Amino acid sequence: MNTPSRVAATLSLAVLVGGGGYWAGTNNLASFLGLDLAEAALATPVASRPSPAGAVIYYRHPDGLPQFSATPRNADDGRPFVAVLASEDVSFDDKAKTPTPTAAADVAPEASASKGRILYYRNPMGLPDTSKAPKKDSMGMDYIPVYEGEQSDASTVKVSLGKLQRTGVKTASAEMASISRKIQVPGTVALDERLVSIISMRTDSFVDDVADVTTGARIGKGEKLFRFYSKEIATAASEYAAGRSEARVNGDAGPALRLKNLGAPQEVVDDIARTREVPASMTYTAPRDGVVLERSATTGMMAKPGDVLFRIADISNVWVVADVPEYDLTSVRIGASADVVVRSLPGRTFKGVIDLIYPEVETQTRTTKVRIEIPNPDGALLPNMYAEVQIEAGAPNPVVAVPNSAVIDTGDRQVVFIDKGEGRFEPKDVTLGVRGEDKTEISKGIAVGDKVVIAANFLLDAESNLNSALSAMTSEETKP
Repeated sequence: MNTPSRVAATLSLAVLVGGGGYWAGTNNLASFLGLDLAEAALATPVASRPSPAGAVIYYRHPDGLPQFSATPRNADDGRPFVAVLASEDVSFDDKAKTPTPTAAADVAPEASASKGRILYYRNPMGLPDTSKAPKKDSMGMDYIPVYEGEQSDASTVKVSLGKLQRTGVKTASAEMASISRKIQVPGTVALDERLVSIISMRTDSFVDDVADVTTGARIGKGEKLFRFYSKEIATAASEYAAGRSEARVNGDAGPALRLKNLGAPQEVVDDIARTREVPASMTYTAPRDGVVLERSATTGMMAKPGDVLFRIADISNVWVVADVPEYDLTSVRIGASADVVVRSLPGRTFKGVIDLIYPEVETQTRTTKVRIEIPNPDGALLPNMYAEVQIEAGAPNPVVAVPNSAVIDTGDRQVVFIDKGEGRFEPKDVTLGVRGEDKTEISKGIAVGDKVVIAANFLLDAESNLNSALSAMTSEETKP
């Protein structure tokens, strides 16, 4: 078939098709075929559909595939993703709760009437960005309104239940409890000053003989120390021996009293009263059990009044003087028990009681000396030994206490977060008392029964500080 013939055939076919369509339309072909096209007519015509409005929420694949993007992008074949506006977005919430930005601005005063006047809108991600009008962030999230009632409590933190579980927030109740802890401090063994005796003469005396006792030797009460002669004591002894028997019996008056005042030992006075004889020299004995700390007596020497001949210390009871830091003084009390360990005596622990806290703080070390009384029956503890002291400190009487982890101590302030319920947490400035091993005394700020945060409270503190900063930054902007 030549070209003119093909063109004529094509035109004829077009005329037949057009005429057939016209006949079908005029003769109600749909009814003739039994088709109900009324339902199709109920569909909203394209011209009557509202045009999309609102901000761009996200971008979807041009073929309807489950591929989305927060920013413009292209498909694999180069075609651009289709923008989805706010009115086109599918929502499973109540439509009244998700109006378009324009409608939200119109109904905001009515919706917020029960909560108070909206002061401003803050960034939903906690960024330091606020707005006086409703808006969305770069991810399409609505800014959160801040009402007038919430502004006065800007430091209060509100956390959703899901976020509480994710962050691991835990709470515990404040309770009455006895707080105890141990303070580790160094110490030194010292002599009990009340158990030290000094042997000296009250009148001029000559030392005739000294016992075989040297410095460092242990000596018992009543053992011989030395023999001496004193002219004044001998004269008083002669008068005492020549006196009447009644005067000798009464040893608290007359010559007997003079002998005691001159320093004559009581044993010598009793021997003169019994034998009525004055010895050529007198024996001086040890007044107590102990260790000879000093020996100055020498055979043949002349002792002047006040010269120290012997110094003896009873070490059956000793002191341990510990250096307690100044900041721990409030935890230490008289009567508290203490354990003492000496490195030269491994495996042994000596127990004692604090009987004195010295009323002075060392200027350079900022420590205070604490005296601990330790029984030492076997004499194992020696003066100037180094000791490690563990003092039982704390508050023996029940006080308001919380776990140590509940307290946020910044140095300038101490804060505890109280659980107010429904995900609200309020920071409270508190005054601390004694800090124990696992609990801390709260002397002011909270009461027994208050629920305090013991885990993840640093996250709440950061959120609270951010809220306070935002409140301070926007306080000037929101003033009417």
